[in-house]
Amino acid sequence: MSGGAMSSVVANGGGQSHSLHKVFVYGSLMAEDVCRVLLNRVPLSSPAILNGYDRYSIKGRVYPAILPVENKKVAGKVLLEITDPELHILDEFEDVEYERSSVEVSLMDSSESFLAQAYVWSNKNDPNLYGDWNFEEWKQLHMKDFVEMTSGFMEGLELPEAKPRVATYESFFQQDRENPPVS
Repeated sequence: MSGGAMSSVVANGGGQSHSLHKVFVYGSLMAEDVCRVLLNRVPLSSPAILNGYDRYSIKGRVYPAILPVENKKVAGKVLLEITDPELHILDEFEDVEYERSSVEVSLMDSSESFLAQAYVWSNKNDPNLYGDWNFEEWKQLHMKDFVEMTSGFMEGLELPEAKPRVATYESFFQQDRENPPVS
């Protein structure tokens, strides 16, 4: 793997070395409760800015999307020291709707900048994107349900026929709406 500056490699007691990743988060993953359910821990993090992107709400979803937009910026945070298995969980969680990309972020407290991974919305011309997305509003209105949905996703990941996150999300937030129970 070239580009050693991108992720530092540390050796742990077992003699194996693992890459550690930095991941810029800007939506539900800014909530410690969501990280705790997904990763079984709350990673170290720092407030950060992603320049050249904008954050949108998505019609019919409670989580946001980012897309490249000149002269815009997104405030979020960088999760530090994310391991390969944890990155795999985040990849599964973000599913096919997002593409993981390397982006340059700046720390808010020191303006130090470095490369981090970020999940960018796959459909650049999605008609369902609108407005901005508000983390505080999300915490009040949706976080409790989202954490529950995330727990369901993690339980599902351990099953051989794991459902993608989108399917978990849709079944969780649309229970009983489309398929009334057949008596």
